[in-house]
Amino acid sequence: MAHNVSYRDFDWLLFAFVLLICGLGVLEIYSATYNTKFAGVHIKQMYWIATGIFAMFVISVVDYQLLLENVHWMYLVSIGSLLSVLAFGQRYLGAKRWIKFPGGQHFQPSEWVKLILILAVAKYFADARRSELTFFDMIKAGLLVGVPMLMVLAQPDLGTALTYMPIALMGIYLGGLQAKHAGIIVLVAAMAMPAAWHVLKPYQRDRLTSFMQPEADRQGSGYQVIQSKIAVGAGGIWGRGFAKGTQTHGMFLPVPQTDFIFAAFAEEHGFVGAMGVLLLYFMVLMRLIQNAQTAPDRAGTFVIMGVVAVLTFHILINIGMVVGFMPVTGIPLPLMSYGGSSVLFTFLALGIVMNIRMRRFVN
Repeated sequence: MAHNVSYRDFDWLLFAFVLLICGLGVLEIYSATYNTKFAGVHIKQMYWIATGIFAMFVISVVDYQLLLENVHWMYLVSIGSLLSVLAFGQRYLGAKRWIKFPGGQHFQPSEWVKLILILAVAKYFADARRSELTFFDMIKAGLLVGVPMLMVLAQPDLGTALTYMPIALMGIYLGGLQAKHAGIIVLVAAMAMPAAWHVLKPYQRDRLTSFMQPEADRQGSGYQVIQSKIAVGAGGIWGRGFAKGTQTHGMFLPVPQTDFIFAAFAEEHGFVGAMGVLLLYFMVLMRLIQNAQTAPDRAGTFVIMGVVAVLTFHILINIGMVVGFMPVTGIPLPLMSYGGSSVLFTFLALGIVMNIRMRRFVN
């Protein structure tokens, strides 16, 4: 199929917005880490971005129908990789999330599973072809996403596990959710809350309660949120200037290159800079939705909207966390936060979007 596809149909505008966000991210990672033990990680980030761009172009020419036809095998591999993390994973800060390869490289399967789940859910609903979902459809979609989600929760990695939920919800919504079923979902979720609370680790409970009252434990569970809000507020309208953030450079702001990169950016570039970044994310999401509307088939629309659901969830939770509206979960800000797995996931997802877009006119 690849010979019918032209890069003329590639979404160059979307790509430009993505590169702008990546560029701002690299600058902020450099600024946040240049006098710390993490100095130089911005170079690593640039390698990840370059690898991501290469992967995006490669996956954009592999016909997405091929991916959908083989998604059941990919799903089994993803379950296998999550099992291998639980069996052989590297324990780091109390959680087993990574598999260490010879040569010191770490691989976090839970990031890649998102991509496979997007394809699996899209394939399931595209094949269902019903205008209204049955209750059985919802159960199956829930299990499809729920099994890997529980495995990631067992690592324990609450943040990544939560990012699987919007994939299922978007699929169910687009698949033809009925009002009575929506009511049942809300009811079941409300009833499951107390049980879920008991399953959480003590530190996860602390995070959930401290975001509502960070002042109750200023030096402990509330520390990150308080420092993050101070950093955002300190930026004012125009910011303190590049590499001049006192919160960030005074080491008050925890991990400014990963989870709290938006707080570091807001301190240095102020309200104007922060709104600029939000506008860029908004443009990316709008372009994605436009591509979903012009997709050549139902499966293509579901895949792109699955990507939209995950990215929107990441952006809302991360920025909500930074300003104290959301609990602290290790959910990175797409394309800005430092980290290879997250960058590669995002570029591969964008590659599949480009893939679908470039096949709009291929019969």
